Amino acid sequence: MPKVGMPEIRKPQLINATMEAIDSHGLQKASVALISRYAGVSPAIINHYFGGKDGLLEATMRSVLKQLSNGVSERLAETDPDDVVGRIKAIVGGNFDPRQLDRKVVKTWLAFWSQSMHDNMLFRLQRVNEQRLLSHLRRELKRVLEPERAQFVAQGIAALIDGIWLRGALAPEGINSEMAQRIITDYLERQLPPENLNTEHKRRTQ
Repeated sequence: MPKVGMPEIRKPQLINATMEAIDSHGLQKASVALISRYAGVSPAIINHYFGGKDGLLEATMRSVLKQLSNGVSERLAETDPDDVVGRIKAIVGGNFDPRQLDRKVVKTWLAFWSQSMHDNMLFRLQRVNEQRLLSHLRRELKRVLEPERAQFVAQGIAALIDGIWLRGALAPEGINSEMAQRIITDYLERQLPPENLNTEHKRRTQ
């Protein structure tokens, strides 16, 4: 992790350089020397503040995860607290936010998922992210479903988010945010009691 006292302007610079290096060369070839060239700093700066490539990758993923969390929170803040479907759509939308679909962010996610199988700290970050998503979904679903069913549907939505995201990330055309959200909304609305569907959905199905 970065050492206390690190200039705040330097941290985003190094994190962005890490994502650019991963985007252009892949995780394995994104060495400290290469990242330092992208950032325009000495490799010693990275080693000093982050303790090497692993520490810098961790800090990069923490930044991406914070951006994801903030995106979801922003959308939830703009949604009616009583609109369960709308709030779940906000959670899903945050996961397909344009900031998360930037090419270098997408490639960083793919590198993170791959590396988390071999790195305990990255694995813990992945688990925290997974549990945060499920917690958000369960909180809303429990308002209209029994707890066990809410957990089941939350798992289904999370699986759709990850699956659609991964398929899109590996496709030449990239991730289709609009289509992803339509698919997940269709699944969601099929799981809820009719009385909990919003007016727009009722008009579409009449």
